[in-house]
Amino acid sequence: MDQQTTCAGTNVDAAIARRLAERIAGFDTRSIGKSARDAARIAIIDTVGVTLAGSQEPCTQILLDVPGVAEASGPCTLFGTTRKTSALDAALINGTASHALDYDDFSQPFGGHQSVPLVAPLVALAEADKRSGRALVDAYVVGIETEIRLARAVNFHHYDKGWHPTATLGIFGTVAAASHLLKLDEARTATALAIAASLASGLKANFGTMVKPLHVGQTCRNGLFAVSLAQRGYTANALALEHKQGFFNAFNGPGTYDAERIFESWGEPLEVESDTLGLKQFPCCGSTHPAIAMALALRQESHIKPEQIEAVLIRAHRRRLPHTDNPQPRSPLAAKFSVQYVVARALVDGAVRLDHFEGDAYRDARVQRLLAITRTEPHPDMPENSPHQFGAEVTLTLRDGNALTRRIDNLIGRGPSNPMSANELWEKFEDCAKRAIGPSEALSLYERLEAIDEVDDFSTLARLLMKRALPGASRPTAAHAPQPIARPLNAESVETSWVP
Repeated sequence: MDQQTTCAGTNVDAAIARRLAERIAGFDTRSIGKSARDAARIAIIDTVGVTLAGSQEPCTQILLDVPGVAEASGPCTLFGTTRKTSALDAALINGTASHALDYDDFSQPFGGHQSVPLVAPLVALAEADKRSGRALVDAYVVGIETEIRLARAVNFHHYDKGWHPTATLGIFGTVAAASHLLKLDEARTATALAIAASLASGLKANFGTMVKPLHVGQTCRNGLFAVSLAQRGYTANALALEHKQGFFNAFNGPGTYDAERIFESWGEPLEVESDTLGLKQFPCCGSTHPAIAMALALRQESHIKPEQIEAVLIRAHRRRLPHTDNPQPRSPLAAKFSVQYVVARALVDGAVRLDHFEGDAYRDARVQRLLAITRTEPHPDMPENSPHQFGAEVTLTLRDGNALTRRIDNLIGRGPSNPMSANELWEKFEDCAKRAIGPSEALSLYERLEAIDEVDDFSTLARLLMKRALPGASRPTAAHAPQPIARPLNAESVETSWVP
């Protein structure tokens, strides 16, 4: 039975999956200019770094201990290990690792993390099939375009309803990227998208637990699984997206989406270049970053000490609070989703680092004192449907009666208008990667990833993702730190919207 038979009586060519597949299969990679290619490369490098760090986390290690998971040998590297396995299992394990620390990039219209549904499955496919680094970058751009266009069609109702868009929408990005890398035709790409509609899942109720990164692992595996099935002739309903019991109506509901927004000005400009995408400089939920930035600004500008603070008020855009209003986190993972905790950390230490979410760090007495005097509420002057939804205002009341306030209306990580500097990008990567493969190996990998477009066979680069660190390996000095491709961080952006 072919797709035409499955959808008898309908115009298959008008189906959303078929129209989307036409754009995925026919994507002209010559339209990817230098700035778009640079943005894609930086995002891929960043994602590889956080995946290596996440490979050492309990949520990843427990997966590796489950009978039947990644037991079979294969051509695909498990990041930060000495093991190789099948593409599907590598996508599951590496995908989970990529989101384990919640340190990966994120996007406002997507309502989630745009790179993690793409990088692990693309690396697995590129390694197994010996594809080029340039082809991987091309496929990544197609994946970003697809998943964010779908998000524009269903958000923010989809996000507010409780779905985790990184997973529920990201799977379509996985399918698009993998289909493009494998050069599937329109019909098979459409079938893969229709299969993915039945494999999409992920509830925000599980934020702050190991299940959140597992969403991403399952998304990467399921998306790749859908593509593999379609490639081999599996069938699905071409109308699985718009059917009365299909994805849009089941996940959103009638009247809460606009499917035509997927296709408006497709690729013009490319979503990968948008200011609504940003890298993370803090290893915690992106919804907390505006408040962290304001707390750091107050600490730096006013030279205050934590013991001077009598009360803390955090007022954030209402969409930032349902999953981050957690006044007493009781685990390292829960601390990543506590805007109260991360603001307290910023005020106490002048930084928010990986080690602040390890062991009993969340029990720090200095932080606990601030948690007890912190209040959180939606900001009354930040409209629910504003195009800018990553805003926060932090007010500190001091023991001498003075009140200090800092506000920002939109801060989506470190995006094109306020990028991380070359040193900041390298320092984050090195801090993440050295945990899995060692510092000298991290430097070699970083330099190779910077030249990813020149890699003819990705399997030669993938070898550097394996654990080969030796005891006593020396840390690269600042003088030897590589200089990634990045826009310069200008003084104005530091003064007005960010305190490093």
